[in-house]
Amino acid sequence: MKQYYVYILLCNDSSYYTGVTNKIDRRLSEHETGFNKNSYTYRRRPVKLVFCERFTDVNQAIAFEKQVKGWRREKKEAIINGDWDLLPELAKTAK
Repeated sequence: MKQYYVYILLCNDSSYYTGVTNKIDRRLSEHETGFNKNSYTYRRRPVKLVFCERFTDVNQAIAFEKQVKGWRREKKEAIINGDWDLLPELAKTAK
């Protein structure tokens, strides 16, 4: 069964990068080594993996990645900290 991962990286400028991949180890290595000089993380290295969620359906993984990319920092930090129950309240207090 194929696996897909939605992940969040903490960059050295304290920003977050959210991505999706089917090979998390390879993708993390690419971010860490600066494989793509045009990528968001290239000038923000080193990066640290702070969240990773596994999916078996690529469409669900892509949809979740898009959803998380649209979130404010507080919502991303809630899932990073495992506080999924805070998401509904944080959605109500959106600015």
